Amino acid sequence: MTLETAQDRALLKLAESLRDSGYRFTTPSPLTHERVNQRPENAVAHDLAGVFGWSRLFPAELLPPALFTLMDQAGVLEAREHRWHSKVRLSSLAGELFLHSAYPTRTADSVFFGPDTYRFANAIQAYLASRFTTIERAIDIGCGSGAGAILVAKARPQAEVLAIDINPEALRLTRLNAALADVANLRAQHSDLLADVTGEFDLIIANPPYLVDPHERAYRHGGGPLGAGLSLKIVDAALDRLAPGGCLLLYTGVAMIDNGDPFLAEIERRLEGRGFDWHYRETDPDVFGEELLSGAYVHCDRIAAVVLEVTRPSHTGLA
Repeated sequence: MTLETAQDRALLKLAESLRDSGYRFTTPSPLTHERVNQRPENAVAHDLAGVFGWSRLFPAELLPPALFTLMDQAGVLEAREHRWHSKVRLSSLAGELFLHSAYPTRTADSVFFGPDTYRFANAIQAYLASRFTTIERAIDIGCGSGAGAILVAKARPQAEVLAIDINPEALRLTRLNAALADVANLRAQHSDLLADVTGEFDLIIANPPYLVDPHERAYRHGGGPLGAGLSLKIVDAALDRLAPGGCLLLYTGVAMIDNGDPFLAEIERRLEGRGFDWHYRETDPDVFGEELLSGAYVHCDRIAAVVLEVTRPSHTGLA
């Protein structure tokens, strides 16, 4: 995959250098990240994980000069409090490293990576391991770091895989991460849902934001009822674009109310009588519990992580 700018080439070389050094890091939830970094001994980084995983301040002499120079060339060095800070993080997943935004992710174009990414990856890997149908075209809606699309592209190298997003920074990092993973069958492009791509797909995957964010940041805000708006829009957009036998694999979060699942009720209404084969399951009954303290979730029971699989029959004539 060709990278157009010198900064991108330097950032890729930085990521390759970290990978070759044996760097690994598992990214926790933002709340865990905050609590660990608040410990006095963690005010300043002492190793590569502190710099590129925990997003801690670091003195220039902590890094080998070649790495520091690559950070400068890549434009990811930020001066803070007489020390330095990396504008990017790198996280481990399925034997690969993925570039994404530094902690805390506050800007509108932040590219998120965290526990939801690992759950999404588990859902993709479980699906691919259980299905032996040919995948000729696949697409990741709202690709973010590109993790989902890259997993599919590596597992199905004969497939054409598209990674789409409305965030230019997400598309940039997806291209870099695809190059880092040596994936040649993936293309990243701008699209608002499926509006800017054509044709049908054998696999449509998505891990959309599903929280109600007061600042409506794209990587976090799901919109609609209790954050479910974008997830429902993806379902509506995807159903008519599935090839015969094709599957929509959606990982999202659902705010449960009065021991009920309002998102499931909406899915049942949308799919009733349409002939799709579908399965729905909770993969984690309790995520982002801190959100229940205020805002839109003060009357909710919990927020659960769920996976929806919707398969179009192989025969024609689907309503």
